[in-house]
Amino acid sequence: MGEATKNLLVELFVEELPPKVLNQLGKSFGDTLLVALMDQGLVGRDAELGKNYQNFASPRRLGAWIADVRERAPDVQRPTKVMPVAVGLDAEGRPTPALLKKLAALGADSSAVPALQRRVDGKAEVLVLDTVVPGVTLAQGLQHALDEAIAKLPIPKVMSYQLEHGEGVEPGWTTVHFVRPAHGLVALHGADVVPVRALGLEAGRTTRGHRFEAALDPIVLRDADAYAEQLAAEGAVIAGFDARRAEVARQIEAAAAAEGLQPVRDGALLDEVTALVERPNVLVGRFDDAFLAVPPECLILTMKANQKYFPLLDRDGKLTNRFLIVANVRPADPSAVIGGNERVVRPRLADAKFFFDQDRKRTLESRVLGLARVVYHGKLGTQGERVERVGAIARAIAQDLGDAALAAAADRAALLAKADLLTDMVGEFPELQGIMGGYYARHDGESEDVAFAIEDHYKPRFAGDALPRNRVGLVVALADKLETLAGLFGIGQVPTGDKDPFALRRHALGVIRMLIERELPLDVHRLVAQAFAAFPPGHGQAQAEVGFFLRERLAGWLREQGWSAPEVEAVLEARPARWAEIPKRLAAVRAFAALPAAAALAAANKRVGNILRKSDAAPAAEVDPALLREAAEQALAEAIARVRPEADRLFEGGAYAESLQRLALLREPVDAFFDHVMVNTDDAALRANRLALLASLHAAMNRVADLSRLAA
Repeated sequence: MGEATKNLLVELFVEELPPKVLNQLGKSFGDTLLVALMDQGLVGRDAELGKNYQNFASPRRLGAWIADVRERAPDVQRPTKVMPVAVGLDAEGRPTPALLKKLAALGADSSAVPALQRRVDGKAEVLVLDTVVPGVTLAQGLQHALDEAIAKLPIPKVMSYQLEHGEGVEPGWTTVHFVRPAHGLVALHGADVVPVRALGLEAGRTTRGHRFEAALDPIVLRDADAYAEQLAAEGAVIAGFDARRAEVARQIEAAAAAEGLQPVRDGALLDEVTALVERPNVLVGRFDDAFLAVPPECLILTMKANQKYFPLLDRDGKLTNRFLIVANVRPADPSAVIGGNERVVRPRLADAKFFFDQDRKRTLESRVLGLARVVYHGKLGTQGERVERVGAIARAIAQDLGDAALAAAADRAALLAKADLLTDMVGEFPELQGIMGGYYARHDGESEDVAFAIEDHYKPRFAGDALPRNRVGLVVALADKLETLAGLFGIGQVPTGDKDPFALRRHALGVIRMLIERELPLDVHRLVAQAFAAFPPGHGQAQAEVGFFLRERLAGWLREQGWSAPEVEAVLEARPARWAEIPKRLAAVRAFAALPAAAALAAANKRVGNILRKSDAAPAAEVDPALLREAAEQALAEAIARVRPEADRLFEGGAYAESLQRLALLREPVDAFFDHVMVNTDDAALRANRLALLASLHAAMNRVADLSRLAA
């Protein structure tokens, strides 16, 4: 940079921050500081994360390091509109008293008149003065940036506390509102302290390290560039969130490998433990083998959710009795830390074992009646009523698939699917609903198909999740999601903007994925109708709204799969009832678009559609060969008669690409027809016959997809 600059370090030292939002807080604090300094001209616009800008976030600090920060921003020339020329200058071009008065208000005098410029503003000509706005000092600009960074922090819940010291502070009477009590502020420009204030604190050069293991306390920072190095060496703190996360991940993999095992990898858990420690130290703990009799999902969940441990699996993916602890201390002898964590986890695992043993004393079927006492939704009744609706939809879907055994199994699975909501284990860990139902169903002697269906009927639970493993599970999962969509749309609970409290978009995507990825030969319109038919007569009928909602989600999902917008529009405009066919149709459209005849036929198809839509006359019921007067229309009729039966046969057999390739043979007769035949002739009979010919062509060409959507 042209003028002298120094690097800037800002740190806010606070009490332990909320771990689940720490990374977000750190990024917000640093990013807002950087942008505010840029906006004031104190930092160049080319600042880049990792190169000349870095944010810091540890359990007790938020900070940012910014390179090449000016001591004072450059002066800025700004054009200032003074007044219209007609008001500011007389007929001889001399300044009027009004102009001189205005210039004085702007800090100028009559000597500035020659420098005034004339510019057009709308319909009038105005006088403009280029004024120089002095650049802000770093102290001024950083104070503004710091205030803005604190105000814009995405704080989940604000605390109120009283200051105990500070300039003009009466202890116990000055209240501050912030995410956690703040105890220190650092602002260094190179080695110089920048005199700024925040949250009742004055900036200095001292900070603090690890609560127990810092070599020095406090830490006196030499300059902005020494911050991370001094915190690590003197404070036993890795200040950067990403650096600390990488170190935790490295230690986890190394500790697992040393045991010959593999960790349960969980990005959200890794983020959370990174936000809980300043000096990570990964240790290995163990629990009693007897607990492995409990389903692994229960043990893994309680270790992750309650204790923030990383369970360890063997090479076959089976849970072992070992787990990883991410400690915040590094004692020479870690046995006390390990022993303490092992003692803490034991009661948690014992609770899980107790719940599992108690739950198995009652069958799932014995719990079904209890669902009648569990409210599902104030306007949609109880979980018991919901089970009846899901069962009715599941039976209808299974019958459409033509399988009596499937219908019986789906009916049984739908009856039992929600029963685990009344178990102790699911009461403690709602995330295990469905999963525990599968375990308890097997214990009760239910078939594997039913057990898998109970376990899988919530799938897919999130984007990219696996689909149900068998057809019984697919049927019940479809019924469950369709019941949810029909129920909530029927009472007006429709997603709006980014608000979707009942995750209806996820339910819709689940329906789409099951129909397409499992190639289920089901009519989506019939599915929606069956879902609404399961509700009592007074329930709102919103079939069209649900159908549109599903179609919109389908279009977005297909684009995410790599299909272009014109390809998706072309296929969906053909309104295929069986969505399992859609990938084949899309592939056919893409293959058709690569043919030499495609562009001309797509344009012709669009033209045909416009003619049929705009024509005042109705097409004849069928083409009358006796009224085909022109050679071009005779040739087109003959070509359609020759090509269409084969194209239709291929279409009915699911050979969509081949069907479209046959239709490509119509290019020359179609072009010739439009070159030589007047459709809207004055002869009404001829016009109706030619419209019938075009209608026949349009119907033949648009069975696979609306080819007009491919026209440029």
